[in-house]
Amino acid sequence: MAMASPFSSSLHVFFLWILLHSSGYIVSDCARVFTIINDCDETIWPAITPGDRFGGGGYALKAKESRVHTAPIGWSGRIWGRTKCNFDSNGNGTCLTGRCGSSLQCSASGATPSTLAEFTLTTQDWYDVSLVDGFNLPMSVKPVNGNGNCSVAGCVGDLRQTCPSELSIKESGKVVACRSACDVFNTDEYCCRGVYGNPVTCQPTYYSKKFKDACPTAYSYAYDDPTSIFICSGADYIITFCPSK
Repeated sequence: MAMASPFSSSLHVFFLWILLHSSGYIVSDCARVFTIINDCDETIWPAITPGDRFGGGGYALKAKESRVHTAPIGWSGRIWGRTKCNFDSNGNGTCLTGRCGSSLQCSASGATPSTLAEFTLTTQDWYDVSLVDGFNLPMSVKPVNGNGNCSVAGCVGDLRQTCPSELSIKESGKVVACRSACDVFNTDEYCCRGVYGNPVTCQPTYYSKKFKDACPTAYSYAYDDPTSIFICSGADYIITFCPSK
């Protein structure tokens, strides 16, 4: 699997960070509580970057277990799940999907494809679930006790079951992840770059529409902002892998 391309789904989060910090927002000192739940039937390995202010960059989370983190205002990062990992006692190893190098503790973006939750925490929190870099696990982000457009973001359906064959990654005959069209075909149209590098010319494609139909509240391509990014104030967050429909 190729590592995430320079044009990844984190681009819109970066622009939002610039917008917020250049607009004179006053930063609150009230931290956010994140509860990460593994509702899958197998162990996953949550990955967090940057993890230094989040209580760690990665760990094993057994089926039906959860872990609580606290993130300070000003944290901007991404959370995703890794599957079929094998780490030694020193935290060295690899994963079938979502790997971030060869370490249990992630210090860089994960390999594509992976389902991503992205956050920028300020006086107003900006969050989304992105399939711009593909899909490896169902995932949802649910705000708790917040104010604003605090909707649930995510991809509850399992795109591995409906992934087009040309985007599928298989292991022992089973689809384990679904790549993005940009990752597979590497064209300006699918990657929203070059003459397609703006929201006017970069439009939904056959493949992004399939992702959007399955997951209406997740980013399906780079400029899928209107129905995919949410703004909430003063909330805590529940991130669930393999959530119930």
